Amino acid sequence: MAGRQVKWTREDLILALSVYFQLPFGRLNRTTPEVKELAKLIGRNDNSAALRLVNFAACDPYIINSGRKGMISGIGVCKPIWDEFADDKDRLFNEAQRIKADKLHKSIEETLNITQHELEGKEKSGVIKQRVNQSVFRSMILYNYERRCAITGINIPDLLVASHIIPWVDSTPQQKLSPENGICLSALYDKAFDRGLITISPDDYTVRLSSALHEYETQEYFDRYFGSISGRKIKMPIEHQPDRDFLAYHRDKVFVGI
Repeated sequence: MAGRQVKWTREDLILALSVYFQLPFGRLNRTTPEVKELAKLIGRNDNSAALRLVNFAACDPYIINSGRKGMISGIGVCKPIWDEFADDKDRLFNEAQRIKADKLHKSIEETLNITQHELEGKEKSGVIKQRVNQSVFRSMILYNYERRCAITGINIPDLLVASHIIPWVDSTPQQKLSPENGICLSALYDKAFDRGLITISPDDYTVRLSSALHEYETQEYFDRYFGSISGRKIKMPIEHQPDRDFLAYHRDKVFVGI
């Protein structure tokens, strides 16, 4: 029954920590949709779920080092789960998805909307793992950038992409799920960033255009979509600024031309 004071299970705590890592500190409250969904899933009230997330904040060195504080009253319950999963988010998010599916009495494929066609000729566990990680990464990046493109401010959800700075295929398991390795971009600039036609300077977070775009400078669209963003500083996220070393990697390894 929702709101009943019963002991938090290991599964409940894993689900809570999974949600914690997807939300900025300022959204750890009972009105946030993901918090309400967590509460419903584990049979608790919204306030109880939110308080547990703030307990996890008391375990988080990032929050502590920023001068903020979580709620330490429940840290004894949360700390063992934090210590087990904080440096192994890949396992955390996939375990949380399995638990969620069990609680909903569904298959993991159903909870992730994976069709049989998508599984054909592929290892099911690999498809599931990739979908889980991509879904989680998108959630954390879009929240971090307040669901707006960091270059243009576009806030149409269907047009927003959680772009990896170091490409997914080149990222370590930790980098794949690091919020510091992501930027929220609209579809056009995500593609341009992915192909190295634009980059973001690690020195001042401004947009640079590739010399490969020079041949299009006479086109009518160029100034509107590219010239206008050259030298523009991106909108910085609520938490976890893009890692300067990751941006340097993109500039040196992905960016095309000078």
